[in-house]
Amino acid sequence: MKESEKSLSLSEKVDKVFRSCLFQDNEIIEGKPIVKPVEVRGIISKYGFHPERILQAEKTIIDMLSNFSDDFYADGGGGMSFLNFCMTKDGRQWAEHPTMEMLVVLGIAIDKVRYAMPRDMWEILPGGMPYIIIDRKSEVNHKTV
Repeated sequence: MKESEKSLSLSEKVDKVFRSCLFQDNEIIEGKPIVKPVEVRGIISKYGFHPERILQAEKTIIDMLSNFSDDFYADGGGGMSFLNFCMTKDGRQWAEHPTMEMLVVLGIAIDKVRYAMPRDMWEILPGGMPYIIIDRKSEVNHKTV
């Protein structure tokens, strides 16, 4: 991480990584991206990430996901409501729903986050919000996307 990024809050880091991984206007020609995007369906919206930049940001995304309670992890509590994702493991509120969704979809894009239940079952969950599960594996996938 660059020296200038060390002073950023978690929400600022998430926003910066999220925006850097999205396709840029000059990477879309005649309405089509120049390479196949990593598509992720978030809670509210769908996103298309540039595959090379997602791969480059993978370690940073994993580091950002490490800020959350064991309850969110597959081998910890087995997942927790998105509504609780606003709190870090040290009990600090770090973001509101839009920024929380940014980190969830970044995690999904690198195969480190998933929804615990299919979307059509979310309505039975508190607030109609999904439970999310984080994969604890700290190694980077280095997969071709």
